[in-house]
Amino acid sequence: MAVFAKVVAAGSLSAAARELGTSPTLISRRLAALEFRLGVRLVNRTTRSLNLTVEGSRYYEACTRVLADIQEADAEVAAGRVEPRGALKVALPASFGHQHVAPLVPKFAERYPKVELALSLSDRSVNVMDEGFDLAVCIADLRDSSLAARRLAPNRRVVCASPGYLAAHGTPRTPEDLAKHNCLVVSDFTANWEYKTRDGRSTSVRVQGRYACDNWEVLRQWALAGLGIALKSTWDVYRQLEEGSLVVLLPEYTFHSDVAIYAVYPHRRFLPAKTRVFIEFLAESFGPDPYWDRASPSPKPRIRARTGG
Repeated sequence: MAVFAKVVAAGSLSAAARELGTSPTLISRRLAALEFRLGVRLVNRTTRSLNLTVEGSRYYEACTRVLADIQEADAEVAAGRVEPRGALKVALPASFGHQHVAPLVPKFAERYPKVELALSLSDRSVNVMDEGFDLAVCIADLRDSSLAARRLAPNRRVVCASPGYLAAHGTPRTPEDLAKHNCLVVSDFTANWEYKTRDGRSTSVRVQGRYACDNWEVLRQWALAGLGIALKSTWDVYRQLEEGSLVVLLPEYTFHSDVAIYAVYPHRRFLPAKTRVFIEFLAESFGPDPYWDRASPSPKPRIRARTGG
């Protein structure tokens, strides 16, 4: 089967013989023996051309699947014996990569010293295959995606604001109150913030504000400066929540989406050892209960403020 598949892929007996390091005569004998065993002609061949028969075309498709499964099984068994090495190019969201991946690199380098790591931090969408990345970390909804992906961590979100903003503008008591506040949004000065009610129903509130930016770090800095209320991922603001410079609002409501943090890569089959160990390393470092969600916010400061709504 392997010889037959190589003949088809190479386009001729002589080319297949060169790639396999043997003689065209031996390749011809192997192919003839296969056809004799199957009782059908697989290839119509002349001195100048080689064409698959109908049966040969169907058999070739089956052969490629079987051979791929065998190679994948071999790769899985050998993976534990292959030392990860070589250049690994990874695309990351800028803020997440800066805060949570870059600090892990020294530990990864100590564990896998022969892997050369190149990080590209950007908030733009990347095409992993077209741009030559080995993998990308993305924060997205991949339910309908055909990409190969590994979920690394949840992406829990909270509504938060600075004590200064709350002292000046009041504290919202329900999600509907957010419509009366200056909210920091990504674009167009408006957004729909989705949440679950106390009885588990999903709904949303339309918010607006005077300040918009498509950079997560800028929105965090604006929230810290008291410019408005922000809907932020906990991985982005957990330190500020711990120290009390930002305060969680409406904790009895769950602001949600189907977004999570994923490692995305071109193919599931034959994943290189360098890519596999990096994905495993990130999954081990974050996991279903990441450290940023285990952080406990500091007690809310006593704010003498009027309430919204």
